[in-house]
Amino acid sequence: MSEAAILDALGAKRERDARWQDGRTFGMVFDGGPEVREVAEAAAAMFLHENALNTAAFPSLAEIQSEVVEACADLFHGTPVAAGFMTSGGTESVLMAVKAARERARTERGITEPEMVVAESAHAAFHKAAHYFGVRVHKVAVRPDFRADVDAMAAHVNDRTALVVGSAPQYPQGVIDPIPELAELAAGVGASMHVDACMGGFVLPFMEMNGETVAPWDFRVAGVTTISADIHKLGYAPKGASVLMHRTKELRRYQTFVFDDWLGGFYASPGMQGSRPGLPMATAWAVMHRLGIDGYRRLTRITRDATRRLVEGVRATPGLIVLGEPDAHVFALSSPQLDVFALGDALHERGWHLDRQKPPDSLHATVSAGNAPVVDEFLGDLRTAVNEVGGSRTDDRGTEYATLE
Repeated sequence: MSEAAILDALGAKRERDARWQDGRTFGMVFDGGPEVREVAEAAAAMFLHENALNTAAFPSLAEIQSEVVEACADLFHGTPVAAGFMTSGGTESVLMAVKAARERARTERGITEPEMVVAESAHAAFHKAAHYFGVRVHKVAVRPDFRADVDAMAAHVNDRTALVVGSAPQYPQGVIDPIPELAELAAGVGASMHVDACMGGFVLPFMEMNGETVAPWDFRVAGVTTISADIHKLGYAPKGASVLMHRTKELRRYQTFVFDDWLGGFYASPGMQGSRPGLPMATAWAVMHRLGIDGYRRLTRITRDATRRLVEGVRATPGLIVLGEPDAHVFALSSPQLDVFALGDALHERGWHLDRQKPPDSLHATVSAGNAPVVDEFLGDLRTAVNEVGGSRTDDRGTEYATLE
């Protein structure tokens, strides 16, 4: 095929893709604006072929990773002793946090049958990690406000507990778990405490800088040992760039796999991948340096204003409610009367994409600066869709958040 034919074919394949460029997706892709896209695309072309499998061959990627991690350590109040690695995304960061907790529990406490305690709101990646790494999961119901129930989780913490998990904020309803209390539970048995800030890691610090009150969640909380944060979410970098931060470099060693018993020589890897593409690492570095602290504060203000307007608009729409009291930029809309899945279908027909969730039946929205210009248009379409749906229901009750084929 010619280059022109290839590009035409790929363009045709994108015809039915969600229109994130127009602010019509509340999740999946997050747009920081033209200046961010331009520098990311330039950096992507520059590092398209580089491989971080061996940073001795590509010292530029070692420097890029080190500088990204150092910036995150500063954001999360872990400097100068915090350490970490970049990963391909939130799932890999969670996987490696669980793996590191398992290794630490085995080495420091002799635990051979590790367990972890999570709220039912914790991301599915924790269950994926448990499946991969042989860790038993205690899944605990959340409180009526959707936050982790500390007392209920405490009943499952024991001398085999390797990890306790909290979220800042959690994905389904956008509320921050009581991190200090959960960290105290973990510290009481010598377990690791992970804060899943994949959604909030590049929002909460800038909310605080902008004068908003934010519940404690980062390394300022005693007992927090690891934090995951996605640069490719509200860090506005292209997929896939995330970080897993450890309170100390000593704790970070539990993340790395090391092997020196094959004919190829010494092998070490900090994540699930062997070959690691340099492109996401370079674009994350580029976007972070293009925006800087002031740029992130500006985008966070825009995002928070858009979130408030959306939440107020949903609550002002007869028949709709917002679940809980969202703390940052994530919320879920539901209804005691309407079929919100039918509502989601009606919105999809108008070009909007919101993920389905249950229980309870709800539509999930992660708001970013790219949504701000279309808030009023969305709320207008939402009101129209509510009237259109009325008492009708859809037979499709699926909530797929997956790739199955």
